[in-house]
Amino acid sequence: MVYHNLKALIKGIRSCKTVADERALIQQESAAIRASFREEDSYARHNNIAKLLYIHMLGSPAHFGQIECLKLVASPRFADKRLGYLGIMLLLDESQEVLTLVTNSLKNDMNHSNMYAVGLALCTFANIASEEMSRDLANEIEKLLGSSNTYIRKKASLCALRVIKKVPDLVDHFTTQAKNLLTDRNHGVLLTAITLATEMVRIDAGVLEEFRNAVPLLVRHLKSLVTTGYSPEHDVSGITDPFLQVKIIRLLRLLGKGDEKASELMNDILAQVATNTDSTKNVGNSILYETVLCVLDIEADSGLRVMAINILGKFLSNRDNNIRYVALNTLNKVVAMDTNAVQRHRNIILDCLRDGDISIRRRALELSYALINEQNVRILVRELLAFLEVADDEFKLNLTTQISLAAERFAPNKRWHIDTVLRFLKLAGNFVREEILSAFIRLVAHTPELQAYTTSKLYTALKSDISQESLTLAATWLIGEYGDIVIEGGLVDEETPKPVSKHPVTAVLLAEILQISDQELVDLILSILDSPYANYLTRQYVLAAITKMASRPTISPSQKERIAGILSQYTTTPELELQQRAVEFASLFNLGELREGVLERMPPPELKATVMGVVSENKPVGSSSGGDLIGLDEATSPTTNGPSASGSHGLIDDLFNTSGSSANAGTSSPAPKSQQSTIDDILGLFGASDTTSPPPATSPLAGLSTAASPPPSAGGADLLASLSISQSRPPAASPPPAAQAPAPPAPASKLTQYTAYDKNSFKITLTPQTSAAKPGVVMILARFQVSGSSSVTGIAFQAAVPKSQQLQMLPMSNSTVNPGATETQQMRVVAPVGGLKYANQSNVRLRLKIRYTIDGQDTEETVDFSGFPPGLTGGA
Repeated sequence: MVYHNLKALIKGIRSCKTVADERALIQQESAAIRASFREEDSYARHNNIAKLLYIHMLGSPAHFGQIECLKLVASPRFADKRLGYLGIMLLLDESQEVLTLVTNSLKNDMNHSNMYAVGLALCTFANIASEEMSRDLANEIEKLLGSSNTYIRKKASLCALRVIKKVPDLVDHFTTQAKNLLTDRNHGVLLTAITLATEMVRIDAGVLEEFRNAVPLLVRHLKSLVTTGYSPEHDVSGITDPFLQVKIIRLLRLLGKGDEKASELMNDILAQVATNTDSTKNVGNSILYETVLCVLDIEADSGLRVMAINILGKFLSNRDNNIRYVALNTLNKVVAMDTNAVQRHRNIILDCLRDGDISIRRRALELSYALINEQNVRILVRELLAFLEVADDEFKLNLTTQISLAAERFAPNKRWHIDTVLRFLKLAGNFVREEILSAFIRLVAHTPELQAYTTSKLYTALKSDISQESLTLAATWLIGEYGDIVIEGGLVDEETPKPVSKHPVTAVLLAEILQISDQELVDLILSILDSPYANYLTRQYVLAAITKMASRPTISPSQKERIAGILSQYTTTPELELQQRAVEFASLFNLGELREGVLERMPPPELKATVMGVVSENKPVGSSSGGDLIGLDEATSPTTNGPSASGSHGLIDDLFNTSGSSANAGTSSPAPKSQQSTIDDILGLFGASDTTSPPPATSPLAGLSTAASPPPSAGGADLLASLSISQSRPPAASPPPAAQAPAPPAPASKLTQYTAYDKNSFKITLTPQTSAAKPGVVMILARFQVSGSSSVTGIAFQAAVPKSQQLQMLPMSNSTVNPGATETQQMRVVAPVGGLKYANQSNVRLRLKIRYTIDGQDTEETVDFSGFPPGLTGGA
């Protein structure tokens, strides 16, 4: 059955009972339409195209009607043109060759005497114009922009927008016309003109200055919209043309960014919009939101910025989840701009942590991290810990990391810091990063006043809950090191039954330290082995812990025999790593007094940069009820250039794709004097030139790890071997200092500077220095100088070496280089030596990544430097 018009076809398709019937009908009708196209009947063609477009909208193929649409466009009848252009817009796109045939028809109709025919051509052009068509018809569009007909000017503006998107080089053709359209009083023309101007400013920065002259005109337009009374033609929910207001504010935002003069002109009207717009309706909220973004982007007054942030705070109390989400998202971006203004809304932000929408909880959590400072760290961390108790598992890993970072940066004292870590270890021990656990153990190791307190708290926590992996690891490690302090008798003086401390512990802390028998301590540690939560790593920790406990004099002989029996059982375990540890540890029991020297307490590990920051020694111990924040001084605080340690790791690893490279890292604090000889022995392995100065922290990519590192990773590294390299050798193996003859001083080598980078008046030179006493080690001094009159700020200097070499870096003396000044940074490269075999590998080659800002311009470059002479390391 053939349907003569569209209405009959729609009725026939709707009467089909099954999908198969519908498909059969469409196929039959499509065949009839193809047959009809062979006849030259314009009336039938009109009906057939109408039916074909309906078939196309149902998802069936209709491409065979493209040429027929072109024939309809050429018809003098307006109805045919309208349907033909509709068919072209639906059936064609800019990638099809048939489109080239449309260009001539569009050009003819753009010059048509009927404005509606011109409008059809402009609508079609704005939807399907390709780059080639845009170039061909750009002149026609430019003429129509100056038309006296508002209907045509409005549509021509949209066509010009299409042209500059396809061919950005043609922006200059429309600049003058676009500026003239901004004076139009018709809202439709003004809306499209502002849209065109906004896109032109984004595409070509050169046009920006020309449009900045139109800021007073735009301000007048916006003021007219705000102060105009009821306008039925443009009213939306009681607000006059909110769409035009939003467009004007967006353009003002682009024009005022970075320009104080333009920003000053728009300050008053933005304040007026912010105060007079009704926030009870969604259209009003959209205008307020655009106003906030504009105020935060331009060079606005501080009072106006506070007003903008207060508007966002008001959004947080809105019932609409979308508005609250937008507000939190925006506050996350501006919190660094004015933290104090955002702090005023802290309570309502914390309330959003309890919201039922997971997206809002996530954004509120991110904002809470950014609000933490020295004054509110106790309050916010308490709220975050409360949220941790009820948070979904997907939040916990990031939450524990951020709490640790906040505690490290802003903790008022070490007691509060340790209590905070203990709290989240008990709450989310299975969601704690290895770096956090490592930093916590370093903190305890560097705080002898709190070692007994921390060990006692961990004992109590582990006794009540053995399911938290990180809690188990931390408790096992610390009990193995400091368990003897809390054992009955460890804190008791021989002459008096009152407990006294071996370390300067306050009376408040001493009252909280449990007195535990050695049997209770050993029972708890051994219960981990039988726990269903025990894994390969925890069992390794347990074996190391009980071995160290057995070497303490506070452990009774019966418990030592019990520990020896456990180690003997594990000498035949099928797990190779555990078996090796058990065999090694069991053999230590036959070494007598030497065993106590090997298993003595670890020296405090080296303080180094981690994903969390740097553990500080300068915080007071104090009780958690008081204490001031004592910041890091210059001698112990890390100085970083660019991203944090974790950011540098990912950046360098991604850039150089090598495990033998090293990023800039912070300095480390010197070890205590009592352990200095151990540290000296370790640093001797790396050729340290000065044992009295703090050793530089090694980048995680360089593969260098000192002996005094915190607990091993899940890779199964030997814990005992990581305690102290020098302690694994008998003390008598090294001669006394008096027996060693002093080494003759190395002759001073001539120092030569090599230019590694010299651009934009910024110069970096490298000066290598070697010593015959230490072949394979090259000390490099990088000097940063400015030859122009402008300072270079925000310098981030990163370096990498081949996998066969190792690199260490100290921080820069200053990340800002002023004219006439010289800043420095020291590096050390360790290259393989040993004759011709390593001749090529020993040549020092560096890949440098340099980021800096000069005259407001950010620059980032990567430089390969191999200008040092061959054989510098003595490897040839």
